[in-house]
Amino acid sequence: MSPILHALEHEQASFSQMERKLAERILSSPGEVVHMGITELAEQCGISPATITRFCKVLHFKGFPDFKVKLAAELAHSDASPQEGGSSYQDIVAGNPLPFIVEAMQANHLTSIRDTTSLLDLERLQSAIDLLCHARRVDLYGMATSSIVAQDFYQKLIRIGVNCTAFADSHMQITSASSLSTGDVAFAISYSGETPETIDALACAGASGASTISLTSYGSSTLATLAGIPLFSSSLEQGMRRGDMASRIAQLHIIDILFTGMVSTRFGDFIPKLEKSYLNVQHYRHKRGGQS
Repeated sequence: MSPILHALEHEQASFSQMERKLAERILSSPGEVVHMGITELAEQCGISPATITRFCKVLHFKGFPDFKVKLAAELAHSDASPQEGGSSYQDIVAGNPLPFIVEAMQANHLTSIRDTTSLLDLERLQSAIDLLCHARRVDLYGMATSSIVAQDFYQKLIRIGVNCTAFADSHMQITSASSLSTGDVAFAISYSGETPETIDALACAGASGASTISLTSYGSSTLATLAGIPLFSSSLEQGMRRGDMASRIAQLHIIDILFTGMVSTRFGDFIPKLEKSYLNVQHYRHKRGGQS
């Protein structure tokens, strides 16, 4: 199932009666819906076109046309998946031979990256890159597994001279967020989008005047709604036995896109700093190795 359809199925309980009718119609025949006009779909569901537009925006699409384009792309991937070895995430099972484990991990990671790429909104990505490129200061927030992703972004940004800090401690997140202001950026990471500490930190940063970016799994969440620029990774991974492996790969995929976009945008500024940091690390690494 595509990430969009998965999100619709997973969140039906939170929808209003009219939204549920729309979600059920989409889930029943998604291939038909991508070829419908908004008026035709509204008539079939017994709702107004405005309800469909609002529904799509709640799901973080620009409108119904944008929703159809993204859904059609995901359905095309799903149709091709049998020839590509399937697209379902594989769980950890007892006694699996090592060759099967290697193949399963590869399949999970490739599927996660592909599903995440299909969800990317290039305009939002570019807006996030522009904010990060010109930020006076960047705060990175994330708890548990998400803090690992925040630390990865922190190490990248430090190498190009961006004034940034990654916080995994909830008290320090709030302390730092309260000192942000206009021109600063707060970037919050949470797979569920419902981590209380991360939500509080981003809310505080926004109230302090900072621009806000979130990275969550696809779907409606408090953190995504709170952020000025919500970014999404695949939401298909389920179950505690996987240890958030594929979801972490999906988030790192977006971090790499953001970092590469930043360096490409300000190539003349960032590349010399990146090269200098690399050369200094190599110099002191070799110097220490020669003394031992």
